[in-house]
Amino acid sequence: MQTQTYYAATAPRLSFPPLTESPADVEVAVLGGGFAGLATARGLQERGITSVAVLEAQTIGHGASGRNGGFVFGGYSRDAADLVSDLGLAPARELYAHSREAVALIRSRIESHAIDCDKVEGGALLLNWFKHSPRAERQAREQARWLRENFGVTWEEVEPAQVRQWLETERYGGALLERDAFHFHPLKYALGLAGVIEQAGGRVHEHSAVMAVDRLPTGGFAMRTAQETSIRAKQLVVAGGAYLKTVLPALTGARLPIATYVISTEPLPPHLRPIRTPAALYDNRFAFDYYRALADHRLLWGGRISIQERDPARIAQMLQADLIKVYPQLAAVRIEHAWGGLMSYARHKMPQIGQLAPGLWFAQAFGGHGVAPTTVAGEWLAEAISGRANLPAALARYGLTPVFGQAGLLAAQATYSWAELRDALRERLAG
Repeated sequence: MQTQTYYAATAPRLSFPPLTESPADVEVAVLGGGFAGLATARGLQERGITSVAVLEAQTIGHGASGRNGGFVFGGYSRDAADLVSDLGLAPARELYAHSREAVALIRSRIESHAIDCDKVEGGALLLNWFKHSPRAERQAREQARWLRENFGVTWEEVEPAQVRQWLETERYGGALLERDAFHFHPLKYALGLAGVIEQAGGRVHEHSAVMAVDRLPTGGFAMRTAQETSIRAKQLVVAGGAYLKTVLPALTGARLPIATYVISTEPLPPHLRPIRTPAALYDNRFAFDYYRALADHRLLWGGRISIQERDPARIAQMLQADLIKVYPQLAAVRIEHAWGGLMSYARHKMPQIGQLAPGLWFAQAFGGHGVAPTTVAGEWLAEAISGRANLPAALARYGLTPVFGQAGLLAAQATYSWAELRDALRERLAG
C-alpha cells in the first residue's frame, strides 16, 4: 500500500517557490493554500486587486482541500432547517443560495481556465441506509419537498429498484438525486487554481510557514516565516483551517481539528465494478459513508470522523470493513491508498468568516462540507476587501465560539460515538 494519498499520486507535479527573500510589499497576503485561501486570492484578482500573495506552510492543497471526497454541491454542514431556525427563512435562503452559486462559479473557473481536474457531472445521490424503515423513506420525501418549496432546490426521488440498477448492492432503499452536484479531483483543482493565480500576476509560495504576524505602526501587517524571510501587506487573510497552529490564538481556540479518512482501491476489473452511475454517493446516517467511482476504475471510499489521526494501515483496515458491508463482493480487492486529514469544525457547524481587526480577515471551520462554502468565503472576503460590499450580516450569528480545547475534542468524539450507536439502533429497529 502506498503511503501518499491517491490524489498526490495522480496530480501533476507542480511546485511553487518558497518565500526565500524579502520581496516588495503586496496589497493582500493570504495565509493558507487551500480552497478558501485560493478562492479569496482569485476573487480579489477578478475584482482588480492583482497584488496578492498566497503563503502555504506545506504544499498547495496539503490539508483538507487536497484530501477530501471531491464532492461539489450546495449547502453547509449545518442543516438547512437549522439555518431557518437560526436566521429566519429569507436570510437562510440567501446563505444557501450563495453556496449554490459557488458550485456554478467552480464550474466556470474549471471551464474558463481549462483546469484538468477529472470533473464528472453526475450529481450527488443521497442513499437511504434504513431500507426497511417506511419512516426513513417518508422523511426523505418530506426533505425533498421542503427543500424545493423553501430553497428552490430540486432533489429527485429515486425508487429502490432504480438504485439497484445503478448499484450492485442490497444495502440501500430509495434515494434522492441532486443533479446540480458534481465531483472532481480536489488536489488537481487546487493546483490548477494556484496556477491561474500565478499566471494572473499573483504570487504563490509553498513551504513558507508564517511564524509571526505583526501590525505595522504605519498600517498593514508584516509576516515572518520559519526561514526568517518576511513580507508586508496592507491587508491579511488567514485561511489555515485545522492546520493553523498558534499564529492567532483567537482562531485556534474557536475551531476543532477533526480527522476523517479515505481509501482508494486498486483498479477494478470489469466484473467487479459495482457502480453504474456517474453520481457521487453518500448515505443518510449521521456517521455516513461517501464514495465514488474514479475514471481509472478505482473506488474511492471515505467515512468516519475522529479526534485521532491514524496511520494508513489502520485506516485501510477500518474503511475496507465499511466498504465490504455495502459491497461484499469486493472483499478480496486490494486497497492501494489510505490517508487521513484534518477538518476544522465550529461548535455551531457553520463557517467562521469575518474580521479580527481592521484589515485582518479570516475564514475557517468549513466542517467537512467545504468545497463550495470555501468558494463562498472567498467571494465574500474579496467583495469586502475590495470595498464593494460588507460581509453578510447573517455571519455574525456564527462567530468565533470557544471550543474549550481538549474538553471540546472529547465532547465531539462522544457526540459522534453516540450518533453511531443511534444509527445502529435505528437500523436494528427497522429490521
